[in-house]
Amino acid sequence: MKEIKQLTPRQIVQELDKYIIGQEEAKRNVAIALRNRIRRMMVKTDLQKDIVPNNILMIGATGVGKTEIARRLASVANAPFTKVEASKFTEVGYVGRDVESMVRDLVEQSINLVKEAKNEEVKERAAENVEDILLDILIPPVKTPTYSATSSTAQQGEFDPDKASEQELNERTRERFREKLKNGELEERKVEINVKQSSNVGVGMIGNGMIDDASMAGLQDMLSGMMPKKTKKRKLTIAEARKILMEEETSKLIDFDEVKEEAIHLAENNGIIFVDEVDKIASKSGQGSGGPDVSREGVQRDLLPIVEGSAVNTKYGLVHTDHVLFIAAGAFHVSKPSDLIPELQGRFPIRVELDNLTQKDFARILREPKNALTKQYQALFKAEEVSLEYSDEAIEEIARLAFKINEEVENIGARRLHTVMSHLLNDFLFDVPDTIEANSKILITKEMVEDRLSSLVKNRDLSQYIL
Repeated sequence: MKEIKQLTPRQIVQELDKYIIGQEEAKRNVAIALRNRIRRMMVKTDLQKDIVPNNILMIGATGVGKTEIARRLASVANAPFTKVEASKFTEVGYVGRDVESMVRDLVEQSINLVKEAKNEEVKERAAENVEDILLDILIPPVKTPTYSATSSTAQQGEFDPDKASEQELNERTRERFREKLKNGELEERKVEINVKQSSNVGVGMIGNGMIDDASMAGLQDMLSGMMPKKTKKRKLTIAEARKILMEEETSKLIDFDEVKEEAIHLAENNGIIFVDEVDKIASKSGQGSGGPDVSREGVQRDLLPIVEGSAVNTKYGLVHTDHVLFIAAGAFHVSKPSDLIPELQGRFPIRVELDNLTQKDFARILREPKNALTKQYQALFKAEEVSLEYSDEAIEEIARLAFKINEEVENIGARRLHTVMSHLLNDFLFDVPDTIEANSKILITKEMVEDRLSSLVKNRDLSQYIL
C-alpha cells in the first residue's frame, strides 16, 4: 500500500468526503475496517494470522452511495477491488457463475495492480531498450570486422583510419538520430518491426464437463505457452511501434513469478470484495424454497465458506480468503437482513443503515464532490471552449426537482440527478459548436431550470405507465 500506513481513520473519512456526501456512519465503519488491516499487519506476534476483518453489511436504497463508498475505499487503500452482484450467482449444480469466480476476479485485479507498479519500476530501462531497437532499425550499426586466421592483423586493423572514420561517422549519425528520437521529431516516420502474435488456443468441453474455470484457464495458458510464437512484420509509425515495443520490453524485464507471488499476497491481505444485491438471495420471510427461490439459500451456503475463509484455486495458484474484506450491500425493501441464513448473518457483524438523500444532500452532491455532475458538464463544454456557469438558485432548484421526482415516482437516489441534468443541458450540448460557438458563455439560472424541467415534472404521473 502506498503511504496508506500514515492514514488514520479520520483522514480516510476525509478522503471519502471528497467524493461522497453524507453517510457518516458508513464512512466511519469502512475507515475503521481499513485501519484495522494496517494494524493487523503491524502486529508482530502469532496473533496476526488470527485477526480477521469485520465484514460490513450496508443497508440502503439504490443511489445512496453504497458502491461508491466501497470503490473509493479501495482507491484510497490502493487495494485490489472487485464488485459482484449476488443475483448473478447460482448454486452448484445449476447453470451460471459459481461464487469462487469473485475471488478469481479479485486476483486478476491484483495482478494488474502489481504489473502496473512493476512496469513503472522498469519503465526507464525499457524506454532505453526500445530507443536502441528503433535506432538499430533507422541506422544499423557498422559490423565489427570478423576474426580470421590472421587474428593479429585484424587486431592491428582496429586502428586503421579508414575503418575508424566509418565507425565514427556511423556513431555520430546514430547519436544525432538518438537526439531526434528523444525530442519526438521522428514520431510520424514509418519503420518495419516484427510483432509477436498471440497464439490463443480455444479449448472445448473436456470429458463430462466437470472442469472448473481455473483449470480451464490454466489449461489454455499451458497450451498457449507450448505453441510456437508467431511473428508478423508490420509497418508502423515510430509512435505506434514504440508502444508495442514498450510492452514487449517491459514484459522481458519483469519476473512474472514474482508478480504472481506479490499479487496473491496483495489479494489475500488487502483485497476488497463488494457483494451487491445480497438482498436478492435472501428468501422472503414465511416462504418456502420452491419456484424461483430454489437456489437462493444454496447461493448463500456456497458464499459462506468464501466469506468464512477458504482456499480458492485460481490459475495463478491457491488464494486464501481469510483476510479478504467483504462488504455486502442491499436495499432490503422486500426481504430483511434476518432472512439471510444465520451463518451468513454472523459473517457480517457490522451493519450500517445508509440514510435516504435529502434535498440538501442533492444540492451538496451538485456542488462539493471532486467529480460532481456540474463539474463534469463544465469539463465537457470547456473541451469545446464554451464556458458553463450555474447560479446558486439554479443548483438549489435542480436539487429540489430531483428530490421531488424521487419522492413521487421512484426513489433512485443520486442517480436521479443524471436524468435531470441531462434533460436540462441536452439542447445546449446539441447546439455546440454549430449554433453556440467557441468562447461563448452559458449561464444556468433558476428560471431556465424551471422552464426546461417543467415537462419532466408534469409527466411524472405518466411514467409509471410507460414500459
